[in-house]
Amino acid sequence: MKAAVAFPGLPALPPWPGWRWRRPAELRIDVVHRPEELERELEELYRRMCRPGERLHGMACVAVGLPGLVFRHREADGEHYVYAEDPARRRLAGYTVFNRLVELDRRADRILRAPHSKYAQGYQRRGIASAVYRWWLGRGNCLISGARQSAGAHALWHALARERALVCVELRDRRLRYLPQDASPGLRDDLHTRMILLGEGWSLTGLAACAGLCGVDPALR
Repeated sequence: MKAAVAFPGLPALPPWPGWRWRRPAELRIDVVHRPEELERELEELYRRMCRPGERLHGMACVAVGLPGLVFRHREADGEHYVYAEDPARRRLAGYTVFNRLVELDRRADRILRAPHSKYAQGYQRRGIASAVYRWWLGRGNCLISGARQSAGAHALWHALARERALVCVELRDRRLRYLPQDASPGLRDDLHTRMILLGEGWSLTGLAACAGLCGVDPALR
């Protein structure tokens, strides 16, 4: 099954002026990775990447465009994995996976992926996840946030919203409903509320037509 599909000809929606996204309730910000567990995971992944015959060996490189790192990509069951390798230090800096969400219906599942990143402490705050997300969005793919985020991921979405259109939606009973900018703070903080970043070539009305997003005014572009 193919993952996100780009639809050429759909104009990109510019970021809304004056957009303000309130920090969600603390319940939403609770994803923390233990450094020692993450290091063990990355070491094991890198061993598999270096071992002929392993599924992770010989993955194709992609041009994410961050000096000093090599980015390798694989797709499995509609989910996409991007691994950041530090060849000089012969280690894995971390990885990002663009997951499918079981909460989405079939139409939205074709288009939206939820990103999750894990990077070793020494590689955090160096813009690696930002570069991978920009690469993904630049290829005409859209992102949807999960129910909970780490503080770092939340800040990253804020940063990307300065470059790409960000919209709020309610995900309930496998259906997406558009939330306007003036939605109540309580609704925006609800666990059913998600953020979507529109990839290259996408408009809000295009997303509504292709992903079944309801509640969008046809006059919006």
